Order: sequence, then structure tokens, then C-alpha cells
Amino acid sequence: MKAANFPSRRVAPDVRKAAESLLESGESLSGLTAQSVRLRIRQRRAQHDFIDRGMVSRDAALQSGEYYSVDDVLHDLDDILAQAEARLAG
Repeated sequence: MKAANFPSRRVAPDVRKAAESLLESGESLSGLTAQSVRLRIRQRRAQHDFIDRGMVSRDAALQSGEYYSVDDVLHDLDDILAQAEARLAG
């Protein structure tokens, strides 16, 4: 697939200076920008997937009528964490 360009964006001089000050050896500003876009795409996909799973869970709860209180879920998670910590310690 042929590479494409992102549209140019104007930024305040202090933003450009801050970005340039954080470049690693051999890294270009355009490379940092491309890496940032890829990271943000992954974050957005993860966020959308999380919301989709939540909606599926909500629909399943509506269909089954089976719900759990926040306190019950947090208590179960505390138990799981305590068991994992005990395995690591012992």
C-alpha cells in the first residue's frame, strides 16, 4: 500500500519546541507525530472495544435479569487479589 500524508497542522511555537526537546536520537518530528497517531489509534480502538464489551454485558444482564452490586464485585476482586498475593508470597 502506498504511504499517505497527514494534513499539516499549525501549532503554537511552545508546543513545537516542547515536542522537539523530547525527540530521541535519530528521531524526527514527523516520526514522533506518526508514532503518536498510531498510539492514539490503539487507545481509541481499546476504548471502543471496552465500550462494546460493556454493552454486550449490559444486554446479557437485561436478558437474564442477573445483576451484581458494585460492592459484591469489588469484594470478589479483593478476594482474587488477596489469593494472587498469597501465591506470590508463599
